[in-house]
Amino acid sequence: MKTFLPKDPGDNRKWFLIDADGQPLGRLAVKVASLIRGKGKVYFTPAVDVGDFVVVVNAAKVHLSGRKAEQKIYKNYSGWRDGLKETSASRMLERHPDRMVLQAVKRMLPRNTLSRKVFARLKVYAGAEHPHAAQKPEKVG
Repeated sequence: MKTFLPKDPGDNRKWFLIDADGQPLGRLAVKVASLIRGKGKVYFTPAVDVGDFVVVVNAAKVHLSGRKAEQKIYKNYSGWRDGLKETSASRMLERHPDRMVLQAVKRMLPRNTLSRKVFARLKVYAGAEHPHAAQKPEKVG
């Protein structure tokens, strides 16, 4: 009996649309990470890229539970002396909500070459409009 190894679907990938309005950030990130990796498919293999495209809209309306808005800190280090910048989650949510969702999803992916390729299929928008209507994305609840 031969082992089945799935092939990269290339242009035949599905498109999914997720509305982040009122959803907790972590649970949204788990859902998105599993879709772009293809973990819900029966032929999922960690070493083969079988995932789909995911479009996340209304990232500005994502929900942070508890006191995370004041207590959670995003750190960015430039590499220079005194180059550490710290931003609270509430400030990040009002200025760059798309980056907040992107960072949450990126940190849920494994750190390897394949996941960097997979991460490129994630599209996040702060508002309700997105330029991917031609791909006819399916709504995911």
